[in-house]
Amino acid sequence: MTIAAIHAETLKQPLGGHDRVAYACRMDVELEDSALMLRYRDGDAAAFEALYRRHNNSLYRYLLRLSLNRDTAEDLFQEAWGKIINSRHNYRPTAKFSTFLFRVAHNCFIDHLRKNKRHTAETNIDPDLSPNPGEQPDQSVENQLARRKLDACLREIPPEQRDVFLLYEEAGMSIDEIATITSVNRETAKSRLRYAVGKLKVAFSEQGSPGSTGRNGDAE
Repeated sequence: MTIAAIHAETLKQPLGGHDRVAYACRMDVELEDSALMLRYRDGDAAAFEALYRRHNNSLYRYLLRLSLNRDTAEDLFQEAWGKIINSRHNYRPTAKFSTFLFRVAHNCFIDHLRKNKRHTAETNIDPDLSPNPGEQPDQSVENQLARRKLDACLREIPPEQRDVFLLYEEAGMSIDEIATITSVNRETAKSRLRYAVGKLKVAFSEQGSPGSTGRNGDAE
């Protein structure tokens, strides 16, 4: 079932005592994620659509590079958004919405691994949904080659290190947020990121690829 279908189906259900709310504030005004989720909780479907547009690309790339399997990533992507939709009545802004979203996705992946002991990776996952329209052709080719090398290197590191690296790189999470999402303490998250970056640098060097890994190449 697609996100649109899940969303349409859940909107048929009663909103847990909340009436559908007609907000005066127009949706083209930039709202923070938590405010959008609160509006969606209270029945504003357009708020969900804004959240989805804002986060769907980074979430899909995270799941694709984490699972290394397109079919698995698509299933987990649908499952994660479905859980966000189904839990909207209980949402409380105790953390950033992105932390909440990626924790749900992370847990979906962990559950998948527990249920599927023979999880397999594909040889070419190509996580980019579409080329950057601002890139020149030669730049686009160079960037695609670099991304493919990164994907190949990501296969060589343990899943827990790959996870924290992707949360840091793809989702832009801080160490504290990564610790919350992965349910470990801050020092463990920081250590995993440091090991991941170090191993990726070595792997890139062995493949003869220039450039850095990560936002600044180091953990906080």
